[in-house]
Amino acid sequence: MTFELGITVDQSDPIGEAAACPAPIVQLLIGDPQSWKTPKLGYPAGPEALRDAAESAGVGIYVHAPYVINVASTNNRIRIPSRKLLQQHVSMAARIGARGVIVHGGHVTANDDPEQGYENWFKAVDGLDLDCPILIENTAGGSHAMTRHLDSIARLWEAIGTASDFDRVGFCLDTCHAHASGEDLSDIVGRLRAITGRIDLVHLNDSRDAAGSGADRHAHLGQGQIDPQLLVDVVRQAAAPTILETHGSVQDQCQDMAWLNQRL
Repeated sequence: MTFELGITVDQSDPIGEAAACPAPIVQLLIGDPQSWKTPKLGYPAGPEALRDAAESAGVGIYVHAPYVINVASTNNRIRIPSRKLLQQHVSMAARIGARGVIVHGGHVTANDDPEQGYENWFKAVDGLDLDCPILIENTAGGSHAMTRHLDSIARLWEAIGTASDFDRVGFCLDTCHAHASGEDLSDIVGRLRAITGRIDLVHLNDSRDAAGSGADRHAHLGQGQIDPQLLVDVVRQAAAPTILETHGSVQDQCQDMAWLNQRL
């Protein structure tokens, strides 16, 4: 079986960096991930040129939405700008021919009814123009997070299941986040598929911290606290495109890819 493995790249030269491994798929950010500003692609020739370059090189692109986005929030000053910013990223991702936009599940506060967070997710999905799919990602920590644990992911999927364009919503499994949340990686692929019916993308990351820590700190494969065989098993079981988010240089990620390929 052939596995589609990729790396996280800079938006200024994603195709050039993909060629370094080589990697058939890449993930990039559009603009500053910690900013509420309108996304601005850092590829000098523009979005359509990047789409054409990726198609010519046979490279698939994924876009990660800004980390500040929280469409579950009950705070209007956060929720409304989050929806707007997510739509802007979806629209830009469509222009560059991306396969999907990864977005974190978000959270409510201790004083909120979690059901309001799920309802806000329904409204967000129902109101988006999904000319590029969104892939909702599980998160590492937070007592009131929408996608930290599988029972809350199940509630989210139930809540958004009747939204328009729900078929344009997928799921991204992050191994570091699942480990940090305390979920068992040995059977997580099957349990997630039973809930969502799909795993569209894997973020394959080791973890610097112990299981259940709630800490979102990625590590290079085989250098963290996740059993290396579990990481390999997740890729095999998911049989989905897999992106390394292990940070460092492109060369560092290429070494992680080589580590994984040897074991696959």
